[in-house]
Amino acid sequence: MTQFAKRFPVFFLCLLLFVSSFAGTSKAAAEWPSDLSVSAQGAIVMDADTGTVLWGQNIHTQYFPASITKVMTALLVIENCDLDDTVTFSHNAVFNVESGSSNAGINEGDKLSVRDCLYALLLKSANEAANALAEHVAGSTEAFADMMNAKAKELGCTNTNFANPSGLNNPEHYTSPYDMALIARAAFNNPTFEEIDSTTYYKLPPNSINKEGLTIYPGHRMMKKNSPYYYPGIIGGKTGYTTLAGNTLVTCAEKNGLKLITVILKGSTPVYWSDTKKLLDFGFENFVSLKPADYEKTYSSITSDLSFSGLSIKHPEALVLDPDSRIILPKTAEFSDAKAELSYDISADDPEGAIAKINYRYNERVVGSTFVEINKELFQTGGQKEPPAAEASAPAKEMESETIPESRQTSAGVSDEYRQKALSPFKIPLAAWLILGGVGLLVLIGALVSFFLYKKHKDEEDFLIRREQRMKRLKDSGVSVDEFNSILEQRRSSFTSKRKGRRGGRWKFR
Repeated sequence: MTQFAKRFPVFFLCLLLFVSSFAGTSKAAAEWPSDLSVSAQGAIVMDADTGTVLWGQNIHTQYFPASITKVMTALLVIENCDLDDTVTFSHNAVFNVESGSSNAGINEGDKLSVRDCLYALLLKSANEAANALAEHVAGSTEAFADMMNAKAKELGCTNTNFANPSGLNNPEHYTSPYDMALIARAAFNNPTFEEIDSTTYYKLPPNSINKEGLTIYPGHRMMKKNSPYYYPGIIGGKTGYTTLAGNTLVTCAEKNGLKLITVILKGSTPVYWSDTKKLLDFGFENFVSLKPADYEKTYSSITSDLSFSGLSIKHPEALVLDPDSRIILPKTAEFSDAKAELSYDISADDPEGAIAKINYRYNERVVGSTFVEINKELFQTGGQKEPPAAEASAPAKEMESETIPESRQTSAGVSDEYRQKALSPFKIPLAAWLILGGVGLLVLIGALVSFFLYKKHKDEEDFLIRREQRMKRLKDSGVSVDEFNSILEQRRSSFTSKRKGRRGGRWKFR
């Protein structure tokens, strides 16, 4: 660690200045918007990018979810299957459903691809497809329910328990508006799920019942342009209904860079459509999604007058913010109203190169985060190839006139765009290379190697810490390690028996 600190003073100095830049007080921010009411017992609207709850009602109360359960079923199948795998419908898959429940007319012994089954599951809410997919993935619907509950805990759900893959009535099958929003958020951030669920019609192949195949359509009325409930900007969703659950509804919509998730539990028809519209309108009318990288200015001072191995660090900056991270704020707020808190709690799932995290709060409410990352361009100078001799020896002005294409020149000389590329700060001329010499180059390379070795060691330590935390949660849940390992072993065995002859393991996103 001492060697690392000596070789990497710039990053410690940058972080020190970075932390100090957050000191100070700010004026009180405006109140969080809350002027909304709905008829459903449980409801929530959540920002899909940050997971921030914009508004909610009884968000941690347990309700029966009905067929919106199939959002979790589809997500697990997508994560564990090749979409071109073949699913054979068993007697249990076809007949272990409630009489009169939704189906896609698939019979015992019929064979469909996983892809076809997913369309039947999400668009037609086919219960036999839910059972067949569960058996295909886990060997049985019971084992698949265990996987569903494990995934729910992984996503942060604390008031959820699944007993089956379809959502049919079961007293031990429940969720909360907040938990269901977490599940829907994960699903709609999965490109394969979003592609399937946003489809407005699909033709299932012929089978023993439907000799000509069957065209299916989504049950979500807000997706249909000829419906009075159609909502511009909608991406997709899932409906549900049982006598115990009432009407349930999950919806995702996007406008102006803001992506929202809404959940209705224990609603009634047709009010749950208007409730969902209220939730979406409230979100889009009152909030805005921003990228901290476009607004955050407090860290900019760390780039002034710093040097590393004799090389001035001004272009580019030593540390940068993740360009894709977002926070969500009321439209009446300023970016400066969000309080920034620096954290070093970095996990293996965070972006590569992240060395710290900035969490943003608005009136004590977490509204998103971004990552402080090492600017890899800082070290590109160490890997630049020496320019060809003819170009390196020519004066700058002569090079501009002789080597720049005529199409890139203007009446005033070289275009600004091409000048910026030609005179990029990352392209060090030969004279600079002679000044820096081989010693500076070796130091840069050594520093980079030292950093990544340190990062690898830190990741391994963090992994052990997270493993201990997971074991503690497992112990708190009342399940012993041996029992948990036994469940995993049974699941692996069922996977092996069901997947013989499959082409490629887990399906990769395209």
